[in-house]
Amino acid sequence: MSTANPIPADLLERMAARAPGYDAANAFCAEDLDELRAAGWLRLGVPTEQGGQDLGLRDTAAAQRTLARAAPATALGLGMHQVWVQAARSVRARGGSFLQVVTDHAADDHLLAFGVSEPGNDAVLFDSLTTAEPDGAGGYRFTGTKVSTSLAPAWDVLSVFGKDTTGPEPVLVHGFTVRSDGGVTHRDDWDTLGMRATQSRTTVLDGVHVPADRIVRVLPVGPNQDPLTFGVFAAFELLVASVYVGIAERAVELAVAAVRDRTALDGTPRSADPDVRRALADAQGAVDAVALQVDALARDVDDLVDHGSRWFPLLVGTKARTVDTAQRVVDEAVRVVGGSAYRAGGELARLSRDVRAGQYHPSTRDSAARTIAAALLGPVR
Repeated sequence: MSTANPIPADLLERMAARAPGYDAANAFCAEDLDELRAAGWLRLGVPTEQGGQDLGLRDTAAAQRTLARAAPATALGLGMHQVWVQAARSVRARGGSFLQVVTDHAADDHLLAFGVSEPGNDAVLFDSLTTAEPDGAGGYRFTGTKVSTSLAPAWDVLSVFGKDTTGPEPVLVHGFTVRSDGGVTHRDDWDTLGMRATQSRTTVLDGVHVPADRIVRVLPVGPNQDPLTFGVFAAFELLVASVYVGIAERAVELAVAAVRDRTALDGTPRSADPDVRRALADAQGAVDAVALQVDALARDVDDLVDHGSRWFPLLVGTKARTVDTAQRVVDEAVRVVGGSAYRAGGELARLSRDVRAGQYHPSTRDSAARTIAAALLGPVR
């Protein structure tokens, strides 16, 4: 398994120390971003000739897992930037160049974010409620509402996509806007149970103009295996899953430390209780299983392994299984530690809130099940 860790240990310690404050204040992880940018985090997957570390998806997932053990919300939010960088890397490795704009922005330490998710749209990348109106010169104006836009206070470059219905067949248009373009507003409405430092606010696109040179793809409505779709899908599912692996690993670590420090009235250490030992052994085994799955699939993306039509079921299944496992592991850690873990300001309590966000990221458990069932049984007619 990859153990890449490009984050200095002292920086991880500072981020871990800041995480409770961001959570309590419902504040964006601004200081974390500043320090990570200075440390080259935004350039992890950028080629060395452009000043990056040239990390692939496998090593980036490992780095995300490490970051999540210190600051889960920071890892999840800033991971959206890494999704785009790895999507561009995947496209490039498969012979495409249309996401070079992503690599160039990352090389300049510009923060990339996603404007994809929409209220009521469970098709995600395969359809859109946002209008993409042609400008007559190859560019488009985008109008619509996006939700869960992580990094809302700080992005430099935002991906946008919408549907153009002006032609004989509707098409989906993907492009990038920069802050100076204007036309983008964020509602200050991110007040959630967990993952608060991501500040994934609702975004309103009001005729945002994206010129032709920043339109990167026009695709048909509906499922497809275009290199853009695959690159984004693979990076998103596995980098998000890696955050929840890191949360689960940290929960087990905290539980182990807690039971080692406690003794019963008769002086017997809690770590000697056979029920506790079995619970933590099972939790660690569950974490190991999903960690290996995420690592193996990320390696396959890097190595251009051809899973054919199995790719999407494998990706969504791994993500859904990982977040379900992480939630069970955190809940078990809280149970084993006991009442002290229920304190609102405690790290385990925060992890128990953060881990629940995993159920809401695409692909959800139900969506993943539909994808896997369709691969097995064909589409419902």
